[in-house]
Amino acid sequence: MSSVAAKHAAVVDTGSREARGRLAAMVTQLLEHWQLPATEQAVLLGLSTGSRSTLARYRSGEPLADNRDLLERAGHLLGIHKSLRMLFPHDLDLAHRWMTQPNRQLGARPVDLVIEHGFEGLLAVRRYLDFQRGQ
Repeated sequence: MSSVAAKHAAVVDTGSREARGRLAAMVTQLLEHWQLPATEQAVLLGLSTGSRSTLARYRSGEPLADNRDLLERAGHLLGIHKSLRMLFPHDLDLAHRWMTQPNRQLGARPVDLVIEHGFEGLLAVRRYLDFQRGQ
């Protein structure tokens, strides 16, 4: 488990069904703020593109599955959101649009990096934002 995921797990006991339910609510709300289609939402969570029913269950309050990959992805997505809120504290709209806007430094829309490269793409976007915050 990455140090970020470990830190997140220490704050939220992801083994608890209740905590995974809160996590599902936070992540699905975040994905809605980013205005991603269901297929892209599924890919960001490591689900198949046809997992609309799973996404709908998470939106309706079902807890995230007790799956290490899914929980780590959720933690990284929330970390990305936190970084965006810190980078753009006075422009929530920009923070919400950032994942879907072309980025010259990344060479693509950040969401496309995650779609193309999976978990490694998610980590790359997170590291990029962490670096930007540190400047």
